[in-house]
Amino acid sequence: MSESPGSRAAHPIVSALDRLGGAVRGGGSLLLCGLSYFGGLTRLLLATSTRAAAVFSRRHKFSTSALAAQMVRFGVKSVPIVVVVQVFIGLILALQLAPTLRDYGQLERVAEVVGIAIVRELGPLLTAVVFSGFAGASIAAEIGAMVEGEEVKALRAHALDPIRFLAVPRVLATTTMIVALTVMADFFGVLGGLICSAWILKIPPALYLNLTEAAVSTTDFVTGLVKAAVFGAVISLIACFEGFRVRGGPSGVGRATTTTVVRSIVAVIAIDALFTSAFYALGL
Repeated sequence: MSESPGSRAAHPIVSALDRLGGAVRGGGSLLLCGLSYFGGLTRLLLATSTRAAAVFSRRHKFSTSALAAQMVRFGVKSVPIVVVVQVFIGLILALQLAPTLRDYGQLERVAEVVGIAIVRELGPLLTAVVFSGFAGASIAAEIGAMVEGEEVKALRAHALDPIRFLAVPRVLATTTMIVALTVMADFFGVLGGLICSAWILKIPPALYLNLTEAAVSTTDFVTGLVKAAVFGAVISLIACFEGFRVRGGPSGVGRATTTTVVRSIVAVIAIDALFTSAFYALGL
């Protein structure tokens, strides 16, 4: 039996509706996955905060040596790469700004722009990006290996809380050390701009430092450190969350490590955008 003209005309519409339905289903599935992931992170945040509060109130025992070991591992060992990155960023900023500012006869203003950009944005942001690859990947791989090796299951079998023994020291260590590293990053970023200005742009070092001191306020410095603390907490929470849900053996650990780095960097940039918008609205 031949197909009627009406049914032939309906085919493109049916096909379009089918594609639209598939897109809606895919978007809904993606939204549900995102909400589920955010819910899991929120639960981990609440659990970690509760355990940390219990530790600080001395209701639970806590190994300070474990915390110190994590601080050395994630903080002290990150110093060289953070220093190198920030010095080069200061150099690059100064060189990129110099031609435009020279055209307006304001070459010495390089110091002000570099100082504010480093302290408010690039210091905490680039330190967090470095931390995502250095500390975040390490935490996810370590906890994931413990999950696959059934060490986490053994902790639960002995009535020991994995979040208190594994997540809390790492979250506290990363949050604390990323703030300390940001202070160092601010210093070396400004130093990089100073080196470039003194050797290449021929700006007197004393003038450069005076202009930087006048331009960078306490508010600029504090807002950068607040960002850094939030970045550190987010990176460590994502890393712990990915580590605890590892499945599939060594390949699962590898996936968790990669996912941690990618999602941490995206989260840090998104949070930085929110902070910047909020500070702008508040006039900070």
